[in-house]
Amino acid sequence: MPHPTRRPGERPVRRLGALLVASLLAGACSGGPTGGPGAGVAHTASSGPPGAVRTASSGPPGAAPTVLLGVDVPFLTALVAHNQRTLEIVHLSEGRLVDPELRTLAAAVAATEADELRTARTWLRAAGRPTSGGHDHHGHADAADLARLREAAPADVDRVLRTVLVEHQRAAADLARAHRAVGGSAPVRALADRVARSRTAQAELLAAGAVR
Repeated sequence: MPHPTRRPGERPVRRLGALLVASLLAGACSGGPTGGPGAGVAHTASSGPPGAVRTASSGPPGAAPTVLLGVDVPFLTALVAHNQRTLEIVHLSEGRLVDPELRTLAAAVAATEADELRTARTWLRAAGRPTSGGHDHHGHADAADLARLREAAPADVDRVLRTVLVEHQRAAADLARAHRAVGGSAPVRALADRVARSRTAQAELLAAGAVR
């Protein structure tokens, strides 16, 4: 099958893709927006607005505690479910992708989302909240999409992964933007901002077909 003609502006998009992958890997290695997913967090008495849950970080003395407001909990729970599904999508494509750039992007996405997953679970666990469930995948990366990816012929795996992952990441960006707009604690808003920006950039790259 002949390669498609390069579209105007594709080279800058490829450079953006390289920068995005580098930033994703750097973000995963740096431990995320709150000093790392493995940072110890202990449950303490709640204070502040009604419904707030206060957790104390094991950071340096005097470090401000993280307060999970009511709106933070459903966002973090949904993010856990969403990132779990992302890791499942990437796992289904492991060892099957042809395009080396797509393999690199998929690996970077998995590393970043695994890091975010640990962070969200740590915060939820410290707040005494469930660390699973809470997100409906209807219409994006649902069971039918996973089956399509699982059963894709070798020549179609790259295309199917892009198709499934682009809609999944757009949904994540929408989720994060919605949380960013309604408030919540500063650390969770920072995580939402990171998710919104990274997923939007990934979706644009996948949709443009720049990573192939």
